[in-house]
Amino acid sequence: MSRVIDGEKLNSDEFEVSLRPKKIIEYIGQDDVKENIEVFIKAARMRDESLDHVLLYGPPGLGKTTLAHIIANEMESDIKTASGPAIEKSGDLAAILSNLEPGDVLFIDEIHRMPRVIEEILYSAMEDFTLDIIVGVEGSSRTLKIDLPPFTLVGATTRAGDLSAPLRDRFGIVSKLNYYTEEELVLIVKRTCRVLEIEIVDEAALEIAKRSRKTPRVANRLCKRVRDFALVLGNSKIDMDITLKSLGKLKVDSHGLDQVDIEYLESLIHKFNGGPVGVETIATSIGEEVTTIEDVVEPYLLQEGYIKRTQRGRQATEKAYNHLGIDQNLSLF
Repeated sequence: MSRVIDGEKLNSDEFEVSLRPKKIIEYIGQDDVKENIEVFIKAARMRDESLDHVLLYGPPGLGKTTLAHIIANEMESDIKTASGPAIEKSGDLAAILSNLEPGDVLFIDEIHRMPRVIEEILYSAMEDFTLDIIVGVEGSSRTLKIDLPPFTLVGATTRAGDLSAPLRDRFGIVSKLNYYTEEELVLIVKRTCRVLEIEIVDEAALEIAKRSRKTPRVANRLCKRVRDFALVLGNSKIDMDITLKSLGKLKVDSHGLDQVDIEYLESLIHKFNGGPVGVETIATSIGEEVTTIEDVVEPYLLQEGYIKRTQRGRQATEKAYNHLGIDQNLSLF
């Protein structure tokens, strides 16, 4: 399911690469994480060593990939990128690791989706910078040990709990990225508009920030879409009028909820009296997969307090009733 306010990366988000800051001083938000990593990078460079392995976790769209590239730039190293689901065989990982140069940064996105057998190969690579490969067939197989140059593994995940404890323990630096404030998102929106070479007024930047679900990727995506409306229907400038019209056309309301969110809440309230009800039942009622509901729809609704999870299922909160303009007492009858 493709949604303009979804924090997951879409194929249309390739423009993000041009928006990424290159240096840590240009990186907006995540101040605690940023300050700590800056210290660790400086210390590693003073010792003339590779940076310890880094695990970045948090909801999608908060800048984990950007931070990985910044780490490589600050370490004056090359970065090699891979995706956890794409590393299916031990040979895939061996090929990646054997091509690393001293000091390189290896970035693995969605590292929690790597098969466990691949994880086990990483253990010695991360700890001892060696690669143990079994060659030959059963009965005549032998283990081949390959020395690797010192490197930094940067892993990114939206589900840190899905990582095995042995792998998680081998990261020397573990940092959680949190949702952004409106003030930080305003700065990101203005920077994005400068890169896109379009003028934006302060009120419009704030409005886009408010509807960005506290996520920079969503803010950048909304900027790009509002820019399209401004170029075609406006005067090539993002003002408040064109912003409100654009976001209305995109069906993103004043709190960042879109049509799928509204369908979820309306189904929960109207069909199931506000709950509690199981997620499988809700998914069936609105025609979505359970995994889509759990991974895409619910995180923001939970974060903002529109729903709550109980032992008996999902339940709408007073905030959900108020947002939809429904009298909580009358809806029960």
